[in-house]
Amino acid sequence: MSNQDDSTRFDGLLLSMAQQCEGGIHEMLDVIFGFLGRKTDFYTGGQAGEAEKLILERFKKHFNIAKEKQAELKKEKEEEEKRKAERLAKKKAETEKDKEEPKIKELTDEEAAQLEKELEKEKKKTSEPTENGETESKDSKPSEEEEEEDESDKGKIKPNSGNGADLPNYKWTQTLEEIDIRVPFNVSFPLKGKDLVVEINKKHLKMGLKGHPPVIDGETYNEIKVEECTWCIEDKKVLLLNIEKVNKMEWWSRIVTSDPEINTKKVQPENSKLSDLDGETRAMVEKMMYDQRQKEMGLPTSDEQKKQDVLQKFMTQHPEMDFSKCKFA
Repeated sequence: MSNQDDSTRFDGLLLSMAQQCEGGIHEMLDVIFGFLGRKTDFYTGGQAGEAEKLILERFKKHFNIAKEKQAELKKEKEEEEKRKAERLAKKKAETEKDKEEPKIKELTDEEAAQLEKELEKEKKKTSEPTENGETESKDSKPSEEEEEEDESDKGKIKPNSGNGADLPNYKWTQTLEEIDIRVPFNVSFPLKGKDLVVEINKKHLKMGLKGHPPVIDGETYNEIKVEECTWCIEDKKVLLLNIEKVNKMEWWSRIVTSDPEINTKKVQPENSKLSDLDGETRAMVEKMMYDQRQKEMGLPTSDEQKKQDVLQKFMTQHPEMDFSKCKFA
């Protein structure tokens, strides 16, 4: 063990002393140097100037250690800021790319002919007569998902294409790991950072224009990883905030508790994104999706199935035992 590491054994004692020194560091140094004068020959036992030389030598040693530590912390902070800036730049680039892509693409003659055939074929299918001679449109039948909608999910809004919601004053999208919130402002001037209010806490979020009622101000659905959040201004009129979730294994039903909820059972995760995850995280996501489907069908989850399998194996191995009066949770 090094001398520096070994010296930490006095930290508790020195911290207690520092807390009792109401005069701060000045009083603490007076206590230490006074102790050396009263109880030792530190000032008089050596050659002239030896005590002062020793004090300066120890001071410079620990001063350099503190400077190195401060430089390391500064470097780590700069690297983290650089990573945040790269993530933000990547998101902005993706947004710009989406804007540049044409919304309507012209079909070739071959594609148009093929599409016409498929539409005609589909039309014939939906217009086929039933047994009593009547025609019935498939679109008129409610889907099984709509028929089996839970009572608790009634009134919840359907997620948008980004698994979030398009609300009157802002829009949000999400993945299992993070959330993007876009707040447009109807202003006649290009927005700057000083014009906005953005306050991010672990369980509270506030966003808006200075001097106006906030667009978002409330307790969040779940905890936020504050140090990983970033925000910027898009198109000089839109505030874009990127939130990283603490729990990366759930879908948020709303941003703040005062917002309307989305039906998270209708969230459509992008399967292609699973390939981007590491093996352990991907396995957890796939298990979660499997368990959710099982619950919706009234079937046991993977954990419940394992318990049932273990119990069945035990019962098979011990046929002499009577389990008929046992109740299993």
